[in-house]
Amino acid sequence: MRDRYVTQVWNSVARFAYTLLYTLLMPLIVARLWWRGRANPAYRQRIAERFGYLPHHPRAGGLWVHAVSVGETLAAAPLVKRFLEQNPDTPLIITTTTPTGSEQVKRLFGGRVFHMYLPYDLPVFIHRFLRTIRPAALVVMETELWPNLMACCEQRHIPVILANARLSEKSARGYAKFSALTQPMLQRLSMVAAQHQSDADRFLALGLPPERLAVTGSVKFDLTVAEGLNDKGAELRQQWGRERPVLALASSHPGEDEQVLDLWPEIHQAVPELLLLLIPRHPERFEAVGNAARSRQLKIQRRSQGPASEATQVYVADTMGEMLTLLAAADVVLMGGSLVELGGHNPIEPAALGKATLIGPNYMNFAAIVDAMAEDHALEVVSDLNQLATRLAYFLNDTEARQLMGERAQATVDNNRGAVQRLVDLIDPLLKH
Repeated sequence: MRDRYVTQVWNSVARFAYTLLYTLLMPLIVARLWWRGRANPAYRQRIAERFGYLPHHPRAGGLWVHAVSVGETLAAAPLVKRFLEQNPDTPLIITTTTPTGSEQVKRLFGGRVFHMYLPYDLPVFIHRFLRTIRPAALVVMETELWPNLMACCEQRHIPVILANARLSEKSARGYAKFSALTQPMLQRLSMVAAQHQSDADRFLALGLPPERLAVTGSVKFDLTVAEGLNDKGAELRQQWGRERPVLALASSHPGEDEQVLDLWPEIHQAVPELLLLLIPRHPERFEAVGNAARSRQLKIQRRSQGPASEATQVYVADTMGEMLTLLAAADVVLMGGSLVELGGHNPIEPAALGKATLIGPNYMNFAAIVDAMAEDHALEVVSDLNQLATRLAYFLNDTEARQLMGERAQATVDNNRGAVQRLVDLIDPLLKH
């Protein structure tokens, strides 16, 4: 009993210290937001929402989904669409922390949901936010846990489910270093719906009660390819030159476009008609990516300024919300975030389109998915740049090899569907508690 009391006191002290430190850092946090607005002015808009002052006042009893940015919003999309279909009269609130996430919410759902930015993690802001939206339950996508958010939800008896939850070994080690904050957060969760058993085991090791754990699979496998999407891809190919091989670097980060551009001479020698499609992850990089290609004396075209022609060597996708259409027009896809130490991005999108997909060595954010796909020969992991150039040229030149990989990738996606409905089945009882 005494040990339990000491633990509770220590945990309370830890959250108080966290809150105090967060409060002291608020001027720097706001200054960083303003600084980011230099490259993306949207960061300087709707700032009041980050302090809990909201433009919308939804009816009480709705479902609140928190998705940090673009990736989490896309992951939440199948869940949100299914929930809206099955619960058309229940308000649905989506929060993000980035403007690109906000734009993605608007593009995907329009006026069918309420969108707001998540407030900073201080009790005064969180309570103000909760008094306004009065949700029946909160669904947090993946691993976006905040100590005061969890505590405030518990105080207001709002159940919280961590959905599509993933936890890499590196992240688990980081959480373990702050166990006085981590354990109370996990114990305040009503349910963790883990993507894979390996993720589940790490949550248990950090202190999650076993009865609050379910392994539901990844909702990203429930991706729906819109009708006519492949036709749109074919139209782009017609503009670019139907017979040209097209390599897409999807969701690239600083340093990755440059690495692939440096490989251009070698790949181009093996694939003379190649069109390189660069799709930066963030809009503030559009100009830099274009300049990187120009500095190498390559013939570039930006999508916002017109279609690529047969003379174009590098096509820069400087628009938002067109990822799947652009991937549908590619022959081979290289996943970004994996050539630098960022943990990689979701390979399920090109897989669902039947594309031959390669990924670099840094894919810890999707380790279970990538390893399973690689084992099925539905994706290939490349360990270094020399191997990358060789394997890209191989798949770009070998139609049969890339079609076979694409068929295996589609089969892997189809065989892993079903997580969305399993999540909806977990959420419904929480709304009626």
